[in-house]
Amino acid sequence: MIHDYRLAREKMVKNQLIPRGISDEGVLGAMGKIHRHLFVEEALRGEAYNDHPLPIGHKQTISQPYIVALMTEALELKAEEKTLEIGTGSGYQTAILAELSRTVYTVERIGPLLEKAMTLLGQLGYTNIYFKAFDGTLGWQEHAPFDAIIVTAGAPKTPEPLLEQLAEGGRLVIPIGNRYSQDLIRVTRTKNTFKEKNLGGCRFVDLIGEHGWKE
Repeated sequence: MIHDYRLAREKMVKNQLIPRGISDEGVLGAMGKIHRHLFVEEALRGEAYNDHPLPIGHKQTISQPYIVALMTEALELKAEEKTLEIGTGSGYQTAILAELSRTVYTVERIGPLLEKAMTLLGQLGYTNIYFKAFDGTLGWQEHAPFDAIIVTAGAPKTPEPLLEQLAEGGRLVIPIGNRYSQDLIRVTRTKNTFKEKNLGGCRFVDLIGEHGWKE
């Protein structure tokens, strides 16, 4: 069974993203360009562009396309940013960020997922991504501050180290709530004040770590 993935990408952008208010040209362009089907198991490739998350093993998921677009748009990337991603997962969100940032630093605590994402993103030719196997709730101190930080797992509260590692004027997008439902929160830093905006409800896997949930 041969799928026309290019058509599937176009439909995803046209039917799932634009009608829900995603308007950033860079985000729409990246979502239309990146081959999402490469980031899921072969058996699930036919579903890669559907309007829901998919399992990627190790009790983790690749987020629904709309949520990827919403979170990315909220970061307001202008191609100059140093961006930190907490939760590499499949590497799909990492690729979108790499299209729209100067450099991406991505942290994943599950070794096999990180290895797989590193291999695939390398094969796809990305040279502006740096990887680390680590507790993401601690951020990546030696490369701070970051212009943009994205957290792709739900947390009980925003991890303090991530707030500290956010640059002046920086944006952080994170799902905050309990283990069953969260709100997507964008935090903007001005000097030492952090302004929050609620972008709506969502459901993510748990952010595990010192400043997140315990396993």
